[in-house]
Formats: sequence, C-alpha cells, structure tokens
Amino acid sequence: MTDADGRRIVAVVVTYNRLTLLQRLLERLEAISEVDEVLVVDNASTDGTGDWLSGFEARSSRTSTTVKATNSGGAGGFHDGLEWAVGGGADLVWLMDDDGVPEPDCLARLLEHQDLDFWGPVVVDEKAPERLVFPIRLPGGTRTVRDMADVRAAATDGLIRDVVIPFNGVLVTRDLVERIGLPRAEFFIWGDDVEYLWRAKEAGARTATVVDAAVHHPSVGDLGTPMMFGRTTYNHSPSDLKHYCMARNNLVNLRRYNGWAYAFAFVAKTAWFYTFTKPRPGRLWLSARAMTAGLLGRWGGERRFIDG
Repeated sequence: MTDADGRRIVAVVVTYNRLTLLQRLLERLEAISEVDEVLVVDNASTDGTGDWLSGFEARSSRTSTTVKATNSGGAGGFHDGLEWAVGGGADLVWLMDDDGVPEPDCLARLLEHQDLDFWGPVVVDEKAPERLVFPIRLPGGTRTVRDMADVRAAATDGLIRDVVIPFNGVLVTRDLVERIGLPRAEFFIWGDDVEYLWRAKEAGARTATVVDAAVHHPSVGDLGTPMMFGRTTYNHSPSDLKHYCMARNNLVNLRRYNGWAYAFAFVAKTAWFYTFTKPRPGRLWLSARAMTAGLLGRWGGERRFIDG
C-alpha cells in the first residue's frame, strides 16, 4: 500500500554473509503493510544467502533481489539499491542494513511526520531496548545521550531535529535523492552514511529522529577507544580493512564538509593514537597510505584486504 499522500514506499536492504539476521528482518518487513516493495542487494555473500533469497523471492509477492558479482561494501550496496528503488518509481525509500529489525509500527510512526526529507528511528539494543546502540549527540552543544529516557526528555513534538542515524531504518524522499544524488559507492564501508547525511544537510534537507519509532539492533559495545588520558576517543578497529576505509573516508569527509583544520586534527589524532595510546608503527603506515589515497582521489585500495 501507499501512504496517506499516495506515495510509493520501497524498502532497500543491503546484506553480506548474515543470513540468519537477514531472515528475521525480511520476515518482519513482510508483515509491515505500508511497504509496497522490498529490494534486497546481496553483496556477493558466500554463506548461502543467494540460494535462500532465490527461494524467498519466489514465495514473496513483493520482494526482489539482486546478487552482486563482487562485494561492493555497504556504500556500493546502498548506492545501487537506492538507484534501483528510485528508478522503479519509489517516492519514499526505507534504507536499512541486514542486522536491524524495525518494530512492527516503526514505519507507521515515521510516516506520521510528513514535513521531513531524511528521517529515521532511534536504534536501540535488542537485549536492552532502553539503551541506544548508536548514541545521539544533541544539536547545539556537546551533550551525547545514550538512554531512551534522555532521548525522550530532549525531544520536541516527538522529534530530535537535525539528527538522524543514517542507513538504519531511515526514510529518504525521492525529491532529495534527485537533488543530491546517490551515496558514494567508492567509500566501500565506513563514512558513506555520514557523508550522505552531511550532503543532505548542505542541500537544506529537513532531518530528524522520531523518538517513538525504533529499530532493534545487536549491541556494538562502546564506540571508540579512550585516548589522551580519557579526554577523547578514537575509532580503533583490529581489522585493517575497516581501519583503511575509516582513515581514508573520514579524512575526505572532514576536509570536504568541515575544512582543513578538522582534517589536520584527525591526522594528528591518528598519529597520537598509534604512537602513544596503542603503539603500532604498521598502523601509522597504513593510515598514511589510506589518507593519501583519499586526498588524491585514488579509490579501490581496500581490495587488497579482500582479495588478498
């Protein structure tokens, strides 16, 4: 069905090697009547996802799938999925990874707010729903909230405006996509969601988090490793692939949207972290390679970690 304004709503799911999580998500989406179509982008999974999706697509009246020849990361998946949805006539696109599950009334609650361009739910811990998986930094200051009680207290008319957690159950309008384009596929993973949000805001998009709409998500633990005597944190990952993409993409985003001062501060923070907090000369070299690639616009360096 379409929404009250007659808009066609298409859900886009990007998946890679998480078949069990994907199965529970698609079961939920099948039960949400406001969704007209579900498009699944399989990033060349190797865990049987493709075969299972073929059978599921045959049984479903509104789910279509595409299997990529190679893994294009979350960035490539959302780029292709959003292009597919808009090209197929979607007026609203509901974007999500495979590891979250929206509450049954999540979309209905999002649709109660019609004066927005890019908006989404809170993302809560599936085992502790009063706790946020992705904390929200409140606009106009430095305060970050991590519990639903604080989120509700900070909301106005059920919204926290100018804040949204991208690609975790967010709605985006066709009009906004036509104005700002698609997510940057070359980012592969990490930072593509932030870049799309910052691009949307730069274009004047009306963004918000709807506090009574929720997606349940596995816990990701504490985000960021403390550094500089606990004064700040750094996004350290044991994965060279994730670190390469984070260092490259974060520097590109900061330079583009915040300026050189912020970009240089990130370089200094990275150097401090791998010199003093977690001394790793190899990581310093990897960071330098990634950041140089980003500054020079040399994309695809992440393939060495995937293809060996």
